Amino acid sequence: MTENEGKLTVARVFDAPAKEIFNVLSNPANHARLDGSGMVRSDEKTDRITGVGQVFTMNMYWDKLGGDYQTDNHVVGYDVNKLLAWKTANAGQEPAGWQWVWELDADSQESTLVTLTYDWSQVTDKEVLRMVSFPVVRTEQLEGTLEKLAAVVAGPHHTN
Repeated sequence: MTENEGKLTVARVFDAPAKEIFNVLSNPANHARLDGSGMVRSDEKTDRITGVGQVFTMNMYWDKLGGDYQTDNHVVGYDVNKLLAWKTANAGQEPAGWQWVWELDADSQESTLVTLTYDWSQVTDKEVLRMVSFPVVRTEQLEGTLEKLAAVVAGPHHTN
C-alpha cells in the first residue's frame, strides 16, 4: 500500500494471466461483485470497455449522498491487458477530478502484478472538496477489491 498526497495505491500478484484479469475488469457488469467499498450496486449498461472516450454508468449507494445515485465513468486510460482508467462523475455531469486506475504488469504468462490506484489529486472544485472528505474509499476497502478480484479470477465462471 502506498499513500501519496491525493492517492491511495494497493497492489497484489495474481496467479493468472493478465488477459483473464483484464477480461473481468473491462466488463462493468462485474464491478459490483469486485467492489470492496460496498458502494457499487450494479451497472446500468453492460457494454464492455473497449477504448478511451467511452462512458459507463453505475448504480451506487452511499448514505452520505442520501442513498441511491448513479455515476458516469469516463474512460481515460485503455491498453489491452495492461491498463484501465476512468474518471467518475455524478450522472450527467463532468468528472470532478477523481479517477480509478488499474495497471496489469504480466510477470509471466501465468502471473500478473495488479495495481489499483484511487486518485483524487486533481479535484480542485472547492464545493466538491467541501462536500466530500477524501479519501471516500479507504485502503482496506481497496485491498478488499483486490481480494474479491482474486476470488473471481480463480473461480470457475470468470470468463465474463
